Amino acid sequence: MKTALTIAGSDSSGGAGIQADMKTMMANGVYAMSAVTALTAQNTTGVAGILESSPEFLGQQLDCIFTDIRPDAVKIGMVSSTGLIKVIAEKLVQYRAENIVLDPVMVATSGASLISGEAVSELKSSLLPVADVITPNIPEAEVLSGLKLCSNKDMEKAAEQIGKEYGCAVLLKGGHAVNDANDFLYQNGQGRWFLGRRIHNPNTHGTGCTLSSAIAANLAKGFSMEEAVERAKEYISGALADMLDLGQGSGPMNHGFDLDGRFICGPV
Repeated sequence: MKTALTIAGSDSSGGAGIQADMKTMMANGVYAMSAVTALTAQNTTGVAGILESSPEFLGQQLDCIFTDIRPDAVKIGMVSSTGLIKVIAEKLVQYRAENIVLDPVMVATSGASLISGEAVSELKSSLLPVADVITPNIPEAEVLSGLKLCSNKDMEKAAEQIGKEYGCAVLLKGGHAVNDANDFLYQNGQGRWFLGRRIHNPNTHGTGCTLSSAIAANLAKGFSMEEAVERAKEYISGALADMLDLGQGSGPMNHGFDLDGRFICGPV
């Protein structure tokens, strides 16, 4: 059985983070493992607290995984501090990790910054260059490219610019600000649109985690980048179409760190 590793925070309600990642990986037919960057106390309505792992302890987790059950693919989710970003990059290079999928969680759908400028700089300099594919949303792609994205052409230009600068494939996720759930993949000088339909389901918390984890799972199984993205899109569309309704939450939430390092949570 192929294996996949998620490096991300824990969501105690199970809707996002490593819990969503591991459920997705297992549903896509691979053995799932995790290295936890932070613990959170949260549910569908918000976040009550957070306890971040130390860089040293995260490094120990990664050592234990790579020296025993080597992952065939790695998914990286939200990492908020410079020290954690550095140790992840160092360990991935040390163990020559393959099929690295990075979800560069920097900006919420609402436009709020989720990690500090220093952490963004470290992400750009040490982690993006080791990734095989990154999956930014439109606000994150604007941060990485310095461009304002208002059309499909803008998305194509930004994905190409980011891909060339960091030497990785880029799956730029569309949305209501530009298009109707269509994503653009740039890889090795070539681009391809993956068309999607917007599904009106209020339970969209964790969809970014799920998409990147499904891509990692399919890369682990040996599918090409295009095939992995296509299968991941089909999986998440099916999950949303099932209209699962959980808890008494007021709707999808954006959460993460503000520029002062405080953990925040608010409506999309």
